[in-house]
Amino acid sequence: MGNRLSKIYTRTGDDGSTGMADGSRVSKADILFGVMGDIDELNSHIGMVRAYVQQGALSAFKTQTDESELSEALAIIQHLLFNIGGELAMPEYEGVNSTHIEWLEQQIDAMNATLAPLKDFILPTGSLLVSQLHVARSVCRRAERQAVLLQQARPHAIRATAISLINRLSDWLFVAARFCTDPEQVSEVLWDSQVLQNFASDK
Repeated sequence: MGNRLSKIYTRTGDDGSTGMADGSRVSKADILFGVMGDIDELNSHIGMVRAYVQQGALSAFKTQTDESELSEALAIIQHLLFNIGGELAMPEYEGVNSTHIEWLEQQIDAMNATLAPLKDFILPTGSLLVSQLHVARSVCRRAERQAVLLQQARPHAIRATAISLINRLSDWLFVAARFCTDPEQVSEVLWDSQVLQNFASDK
């Protein structure tokens, strides 16, 4: 790997194409790279979430064990997303499987068990950490939409397990955003029907 990356620029992509693992060249405008780009962007947002956690964004109201477990889960998720990128580049490679999806589901259930029932819609805001989790969730949803489009166009270009994992990850991010609020849910901002009442009265 070190030899492969010893020279960062090659100029071979200046024509708008990029090389695949099998030596073929594909347009950078291909939907495959749209999915790869979304997964890469998502992974970067997850990295930002992980940085917030490691800098103590939860320390005021979560235990050190909570912080450690969430940071570890985020690290695993980043590696899984990297593996999905590997699957997209090398269709014969299997980087995620049903075990990983089941792990995400167990994580969701464990976090959700600590939360109060959701009584209204949540606005994507709150603390910096919670807001970043919502950004990651929305990018995850976009990645899923693009992945489904790719599967419909070229069924063998992406594995069904990869799409399932991305779908489950968006659920994980939603629940994680709720989990990362303070105990009184002060940083969980709910949709309020009264906010726009002044506009209705002006008619």
